[in-house]
Amino acid sequence: MREWLNMGAVELGRGIGRAEIDPVALTETYLDAIAAHPARDRIYSVVTAGRARAEAEAAADRARAGQRLSLLDGVPISWKDLFDSAGVATEAGSALLEGRVPAHDARVLRNAGASGLVCLGKTHMSELAFSGLGLNPSMETPPCVNDPEAVPGGSSSGAAASVAFGLAAAGIGSDTGGSVRIPAAWNDLVGLKTTPGRLSLEGVVPLAPRFDTVGPLARNVEDAAFLLAALEGARVPDLRGTSLKGCRFAALRTVVLDDLREGPARAYVEAVARLTEAGAEIEEADAPEVSEAMPMSGVLYTGEAYGLWGETIEAAPEKMFAPVRERFRGGRDVSAAEYVGAWRRLDRLRAEWRSRFAGHDAVIMPTAPNLPPDAARLMADGEYYVNENLLTLRNTRVGNLMGLCAVSLPTGVPSCGLMLCAPPGAEARLLRLAQAAGAALS
Repeated sequence: MREWLNMGAVELGRGIGRAEIDPVALTETYLDAIAAHPARDRIYSVVTAGRARAEAEAAADRARAGQRLSLLDGVPISWKDLFDSAGVATEAGSALLEGRVPAHDARVLRNAGASGLVCLGKTHMSELAFSGLGLNPSMETPPCVNDPEAVPGGSSSGAAASVAFGLAAAGIGSDTGGSVRIPAAWNDLVGLKTTPGRLSLEGVVPLAPRFDTVGPLARNVEDAAFLLAALEGARVPDLRGTSLKGCRFAALRTVVLDDLREGPARAYVEAVARLTEAGAEIEEADAPEVSEAMPMSGVLYTGEAYGLWGETIEAAPEKMFAPVRERFRGGRDVSAAEYVGAWRRLDRLRAEWRSRFAGHDAVIMPTAPNLPPDAARLMADGEYYVNENLLTLRNTRVGNLMGLCAVSLPTGVPSCGLMLCAPPGAEARLLRLAQAAGAALS
């Protein structure tokens, strides 16, 4: 049964369908693994063992009756601690929300339950989701699978760790500036950032709602595709017969290659070569609109985030990790005129991006320009924390600013991901490309 902990969600679901895996035994195997893991309390904020067992027993009954709700019926997954779950603490990684217990599940959690997915519990995260590093001294900092001294990436840090350490078949996170893709890249997983508005934010603790998105962290692209379908209650994208032959990729140069560290640079060059060998046509491209949009992040992100959380923060500022608190406070003086003007300008830049890359299947770039930083140094050196956090989220933020869907794929080099970006609403096409690209990179 221990081998189940290294299997993907779809593979487990197929095993349940063939009556080779019992959902109850599968869930108990995960619960035992969580209980025995030395970092369990750093990864899970709450383990919902009672709920998981009840959902697994129902899944087992359906499997015996031949009435499974979906291919993933009976598969156990984890949830980032900003998705409301009825009767269970949902605190978004912050002491400001200590004791917050919602009465209802988030819409995406209800949808997942309607597909038969089993909820193992809630995972730790960056405080109020406002950091890409995954460092959270106010609550817990989950481990990175490739470096015990490093941070795991955030803000969906525990979601990534739960999958990477074999404590969940997949994890559900959120992505406002890179919070699914960074921890996925640094823990060698697939991370899908969905188009804004595609998946419901009902019952999701917000950061910046115009940028907030929900997405899965998984072992492979097929798992991500099935999880997307479960989260929105829709059909699974067809991944059969995928190929890179004849696909046109634009390799973005603007901003995303600046200050690229040695490991990610090497991984990116090797990844581009493998995609080319698999038949993709790749041409380098510049996008001046990215250079223009990047400095607007302060107004757009911090203005909205502080507008939502400023009153709560200032009521008890001592409860927050100072670097996160000060990042929120960066939006304190953003005026309504600045905010509205920035969005009007960004809408124009998004149109320029769409026009520029209309003839390409996807735009590619390194997911992160750096490797996971040392946690102790981040705690001791404030300037290092700020600089590494901004650098970490720089490339992924391209997808958020341009309103795209995007996916990070493992490159085979530890903690180095390759990101593919596609137009809004093009998740099905993006996942087909990612399936083919993943095969070329593996």
